[in-house]
Amino acid sequence: MSSSVESSYLPATTESLAKAQEAKDATESISILYRVIQDPSSSADALRTKEVAITNLTNYLTKENRAEELRNLLTQLRPFFAVIPKAKTAKIVRGIIDAVAKIPGTSSLQISLCKEMVEWTRSEKRTFLRQRVEARLAALLLENQEYTEALTLLTSLIKEVRRLDDKLLLVDIDLLESKLHFSLRNLPKAKASLTAARTAANAIYVPPAQQGTIDLQSGILHAEEKDYKTAYSYFFEAFEAFSALEDPKAIFSLKYMLLCKIMVNQADDVAGIISSKAGLKYLGPDVDAMKAVADAYSKRSLKYFETALRDYKSQLEEDPIVHRHLSSLYDTLLEQNLCRLIEPYSRVEIAHIAEMIELPVDHVEKKLSQMILDKKFAGTLDQGAGCLIIFEDPKTEEIFPATLETISNVGKVVDSLYVRSAKIMA
Repeated sequence: MSSSVESSYLPATTESLAKAQEAKDATESISILYRVIQDPSSSADALRTKEVAITNLTNYLTKENRAEELRNLLTQLRPFFAVIPKAKTAKIVRGIIDAVAKIPGTSSLQISLCKEMVEWTRSEKRTFLRQRVEARLAALLLENQEYTEALTLLTSLIKEVRRLDDKLLLVDIDLLESKLHFSLRNLPKAKASLTAARTAANAIYVPPAQQGTIDLQSGILHAEEKDYKTAYSYFFEAFEAFSALEDPKAIFSLKYMLLCKIMVNQADDVAGIISSKAGLKYLGPDVDAMKAVADAYSKRSLKYFETALRDYKSQLEEDPIVHRHLSSLYDTLLEQNLCRLIEPYSRVEIAHIAEMIELPVDHVEKKLSQMILDKKFAGTLDQGAGCLIIFEDPKTEEIFPATLETISNVGKVVDSLYVRSAKIMA
């Protein structure tokens, strides 16, 4: 029992609720509300008042960042859950779990809280609530990168929910499974799960926020396949949905929209999107980061590109989706610049190339050796002299492949004649 709870209870009436609101500070309000919840009365009015008291208490504890007390509150309320309808129990439980999620640094507490509630709902045979708490638990495990446990949980949950044909929950779970497979780099399964989510969503009314999440995931998967134009249209749909709801995910959709423009060589459009009415609402470090990348790409400058990556590390490097695409963009830009610089030479010092491209010598040397191995150009590195030697592209005579093909065909004829003669001799 929490220290805030006093032994004497207060009657569950509107007067008691008013008293809690008029209290001089949050601690006193919390204390009063705990006492209201302890009222043993189970009349319809008292139960209604207690529900309001629980909602108010949850809000106060969230504002005070008292996550552990919210967890204890769920345990204390179990006798109360036995006397109210199951739907109201589900609403209160999910409300308290959502409240804990609003308190920063509580991911491990949320996971243990969800596991506790899954055990309780299983023992109480509350299937509807258990499935939703398990879906929430899977999402938390995914955020914590505990992929194996999340996949095991989702696999059993999907079978169960499909059997019950709960379409709304099925959309959530299929989306979660798609994100999980994407994190595990299993693109075919991620696409299959997203298709299943879309199929389930087409059969019912889907809330705008959920539709936005489906569009966002679709955009991410299309971008992964380098289909940036289609990805852009999905990100735009997601951005409009989240922007209308003032959802924080809107900024990610906008960021990925700008990324797609850069990836399809339309970096000049980025400034126009940012200065539009919708874009101006979201000005901040995320948008500034993409603008810096777009400027660097327009100028074909690796120095500006590296400066952008350094100045906006959390917005670019720590976002796995942006980081993955910018890595390939950086490599392409670096290769283009190096090929342009070495074109006039047959022999050139690596230090000279590094000076022209304004990058460290070891970085340039490593990239040149990689390009030689990938057959981007013919050459070799003379590390003793610190030089790059570029060879003329060897011209392959057209007669050679034709000769090889003829020899191969003659070989096949000889083999078939040998088989026939062997049959005659037998």
